[in-house]
Amino acid sequence: MFTTDFGSMGDKEGSNSRKNVQIQKINRRPRVNLPALRGFLLQFPGKVQRHLKSRFKRPTETEGSNREMMFKLKDAKFSLEKQMQAWTKNPVWDDDQPTSIEVVVPKGSLCQLNVKTNVGLPPDAVYNIVTDPDNRRVFKNIQEVLSRKVLLDEGSRQIVDLEQAAIWRFLWWSGTISVHVLVDQNRDDYSMKFKQVTAGFMKRFEGSWKVEPILLDEKLCHPFKPKTLSEYMSCTQCNGRIASKVTLQQLVEPAIVPPPPISWYLRGITSKTVEMLINDLVEEAARIKGVSATDSTTTSPNLDQVSSSNEIQTLDIKERWALRRRRSRRNM
Repeated sequence: MFTTDFGSMGDKEGSNSRKNVQIQKINRRPRVNLPALRGFLLQFPGKVQRHLKSRFKRPTETEGSNREMMFKLKDAKFSLEKQMQAWTKNPVWDDDQPTSIEVVVPKGSLCQLNVKTNVGLPPDAVYNIVTDPDNRRVFKNIQEVLSRKVLLDEGSRQIVDLEQAAIWRFLWWSGTISVHVLVDQNRDDYSMKFKQVTAGFMKRFEGSWKVEPILLDEKLCHPFKPKTLSEYMSCTQCNGRIASKVTLQQLVEPAIVPPPPISWYLRGITSKTVEMLINDLVEEAARIKGVSATDSTTTSPNLDQVSSSNEIQTLDIKERWALRRRRSRRNM
């Protein structure tokens, strides 16, 4: 009645063993982690932006502490217009700190310039001048803006591809040179860094601008020491002026460093160009306030000066361009 088929049992056992081996092989194969893959694809655009930002040097701990001080001094309650009102009431500042231009010659480079100067305008106003797309009207060494493209816009921070034709003068020589740089400008800490995009005659051309606040009338708060802009404006009854300490560092390294005396002339050209740049900035600040930059005497500002003052108080670049177009149509 009962019979056992040993042949079929052997076939079933062999089939089961083969299935077990296949299952074990499948289990050993690496599985695709779908959540991880989805997360990578979502993060990819952000990583590309961070790679672009990483082309510029990250701030050191010292710079970080200075930035924290900047944040404390920035206060939406007191706009640039209110800060400028204090300068309107008292536009003259007898600054006893002359402009400092230090020329250093690193190994393999033509020169490195370290420039420090004080400007009688709030940091926002100075930063507006330096980052204005049409600032060739201020800086006489900029002959023409050949191209300007905003690669990254995060509101207070922008990365700009900029190409300019710059004028240089030294003794009885003069000429023009094309400068193509990538600019990282950040209003949050009033900094601007620039690097040459493509190497040519210049192997390296890079540097940075930094604008820091100076509380000119802090003595009016004595013995209280203000820690924020609100406290400073409050203890000075909105009469406290805020000036700016401007620092410019610039490294120039040609593809081939020429021997003396040619290198001496090139250093002279570079330092003279930077000196012209700083003088133009100081003169523009004095013009906005209606003050002579040479003798610190107050003059009556004309219509152009008033328009420029309104222009410099406008933080938005598009608004400044619109204001300039309206002024041009009015003069036609």
